[in-house]
Amino acid sequence: MLSENDLKLVEALQVSPRAPWSVVGQTLGVGAVTAARHWETLVERGDAWMTAYPGGGPSSQMALVFVEIDCGPGELLRVAHALADDVHVATVEYVAGHCDLLVHVVAPTLREVSDYVLHRLSALPGVVATRTVVSPRLFTEGSRWRVRAITPGQREALAPRPPRSHGAVKFGEPDRALMLALGEDGRASAAALALRLGVGASTVRRRLDGLLDSGYLRLRCEIARSLSPAPVTAMLWLRVPPDKLETTARSLAMLTEVRMCAAISGSANLMLVVWLSSQHETVTLESALAGKLPWLEIVDRAVTLRGIKLMGRLLDETGRSRGRVPLDFWAPVPA
Repeated sequence: MLSENDLKLVEALQVSPRAPWSVVGQTLGVGAVTAARHWETLVERGDAWMTAYPGGGPSSQMALVFVEIDCGPGELLRVAHALADDVHVATVEYVAGHCDLLVHVVAPTLREVSDYVLHRLSALPGVVATRTVVSPRLFTEGSRWRVRAITPGQREALAPRPPRSHGAVKFGEPDRALMLALGEDGRASAAALALRLGVGASTVRRRLDGLLDSGYLRLRCEIARSLSPAPVTAMLWLRVPPDKLETTARSLAMLTEVRMCAAISGSANLMLVVWLSSQHETVTLESALAGKLPWLEIVDRAVTLRGIKLMGRLLDETGRSRGRVPLDFWAPVPA
């Protein structure tokens, strides 16, 4: 696992991904230069990284599906790596459960998701069968998860200022370009971003503030799972009475283990992703859920054996970052 100082720095950037190094350093009791160099070391080793992706308005208008894939003998990793190279695939995981691979696919419309699954994914050599479920709503996702290494007072000191009113934010091509640039370096300065995009630094600051304050842009500080206090990922497929779906999802989203809670189509209507300290905790978690939410039925479950890609980051066999694929969900879907 990472050191306590590593974890404190990671959580500081989870709370406020673009906080000035002077603020981060002061909060953690180190110098600004020391904090910046510490972060650079984590990134260079692939131990931690920053991810940028659409949220709020842009993401609510997009189509998200989870595709369960069965692969032929000896084909699993080849299929996984081929899919990981695609910009419409956010996450790829090799799981122990009712399928071999679980893949998150995002595109602007259901039609484009359908085209991707039918013409790209299903046609890959080695793919034996696929099952697709649509997620009409995300109740929570990974940007809210914390390693819990700093104190409440430190979290409060780092908490971003309250959002300012920027009026109606209209997401357009310049914002897409800004988001993709931040995907390479979520802490890049406004001047560096302006130089890359060919616009003024004041324009970058204004657009960036508007996107962050509106929730249209999400920045997430990630940590290699094998180095995390919670290295095991488990998925639960849940069935909840429709009239209790909203309240149940909100209750689940408050659990510290939960990374994602999504409404889905199919015999199960909720999908839960949790990070745990060991595989043995899955039994404890299920027991706790049954006691707290007795109307909830666990339809199926799986455990991740190896992460291949996590929100655009390509992972090695230890879960460290080894590269990235831009999360350009607006790109044309391959025919």
